[in-house]
Amino acid sequence: MRDPFASLPFRPADILLPRDCDLTKWSVVACDQYTSQPEYWQRVEEFVGPAPSSLRLILPESCLDGPNVETDIMEVNNTMTRYLREGRFRPLPASLIYVERTLDDGRLRRGLVGMVDLEQYDYEPGSPAAIRATEGTVLSRIPPRVAVRKNAPLELPHVMLLADDPEKTVIEPLTARKGGMEPLYDFDLMERGGHIAGWKLDEESAGLTAAALAALADPEAFREKYGLADGAVMLFAVGDGNHSLATAKECYERQKALTPPDQWACLPARYALVELVNLHDGSLEFEPIHRVLFGVEPAALLSALAAAFPGAHEGEGKGHVLRYIHAGGQGAITVPHPTAQLAVGTLQPFLDGYVKAHGGRIDYIHGDDVARQLGRQPGNLAFLLPAMGKDQLFPTVIHDGVLPRKTFSMGHAHDKRFYLEARKIR
Repeated sequence: MRDPFASLPFRPADILLPRDCDLTKWSVVACDQYTSQPEYWQRVEEFVGPAPSSLRLILPESCLDGPNVETDIMEVNNTMTRYLREGRFRPLPASLIYVERTLDDGRLRRGLVGMVDLEQYDYEPGSPAAIRATEGTVLSRIPPRVAVRKNAPLELPHVMLLADDPEKTVIEPLTARKGGMEPLYDFDLMERGGHIAGWKLDEESAGLTAAALAALADPEAFREKYGLADGAVMLFAVGDGNHSLATAKECYERQKALTPPDQWACLPARYALVELVNLHDGSLEFEPIHRVLFGVEPAALLSALAAAFPGAHEGEGKGHVLRYIHAGGQGAITVPHPTAQLAVGTLQPFLDGYVKAHGGRIDYIHGDDVARQLGRQPGNLAFLLPAMGKDQLFPTVIHDGVLPRKTFSMGHAHDKRFYLEARKIR
C-alpha cells in the first residue's frame, strides 16, 4: 500500500507514551524556560518527588553550565535506560497524535505530534530546505546540547513547528473527527500549564492529513501564494525549539559520518519528534520584543541612525518607522525604501554595528511599559518595535533567510510545550 506521507518531511512516528504513573507529575515544561528562576525548577522538583517523571529525562538549561553537568547527563541517560527496561512506556507504532492544549487563559491550541525528516531541515540562513529556522541559530549553543543528546536512548520533544495554513486544512479538521479516534491522555498540567488531551489518528484521518499537507507543499501553489517566480517550497517554520532541532540535526550528521549512505534512511537519529501547529491557530499571538540600549548618548546614536540610511528622516512617514524614547523625549525616525521585510530587520544590524564601534549594551525587553520605563532613564534609549503580523513570518523567512534574533515572542513561558511523548533515537 502506498505511503501517503512518502513525499513529505512530516510523518507518523513510533511514539512512546508513559503509563502507570501520574501524568501531571510526569509532564514538565520545556527545558529552556525559567532559566533565571531556579525557584521554579525547585518547586517542580518538590512537586514531582520520587514519582516517575520526564523531569528525570531532561536537563534544564540552567544546569548546562553547572559543575556537575557530566554527572547529570549520565544520570539522565541511565534513567532513560531504566525506564525502558521497566516497561515504563506504551509503544504506539507508526502513529500521529492529535493534541488539544487548553492554555492557562482558557484558549485552545491544537497540534499534531509526529516526526520530521532531518534531511529536509536546515538552520542555515537562506536554505532552500522544506523546514527552516525562523531566527539565526547561535552555534555556540549547540555543543552543550549535543553532549546531552549524543548518547541518549530517547528523545522528548519540545519543538513546535508552524505551518502557514490560513484556510485551516491540516489540523483543524481533526477536531470533528476525534470522536472516532482512540483517546490517549487527558489531564491537568502543573504550574499554570493548563490542560492537555490527545487522540491517536485513525488511518482515514492520517490519510486526509497527508493529502492536506501535500496540497500545502505543492510547488505551484506555494509560489503563487508568496509571489515567487521560482524557489524551493518552505513547508514548515520552527516556532519553538530551534536549537533543540539543530542539535538533533548535528547528532544525525555525526552518525551519518560513521554510517554507509545506503543505511542512512534506517538511522533512528535521522528523524525528530515534533508538534506541528498552525500559524493561524487562534491561541498563537506574536508579541514584540523591544530594544533598550544602555550606556549610550541618545542624540548621537539617533543622528548616526538617520545618517546610515538614504533618505531617513525624523518623524513618521512611509517606510519603516522606528519609534524611540529616552530621558530627553520621544519621537520616530522613518527609513524609506527599506531592504528588509521588517522594521527590526532594519534596526538590528545598525544597533549591532553601533554598539561594537561606540560601546554600550543592548537588552531585549518584553512589554511596552517596561521598555518605556527603562528608556527614560539617563544614558538609555529604547526602541519600541511593532508586533509582527502572522502573515509576515513565512514571507520574511523566504525573502530574508531568517528573522533578526529576538523578533517576537510566541506566548508565555507556562504556555510552552510540556514534555510528554518520547521516541527511541538509538
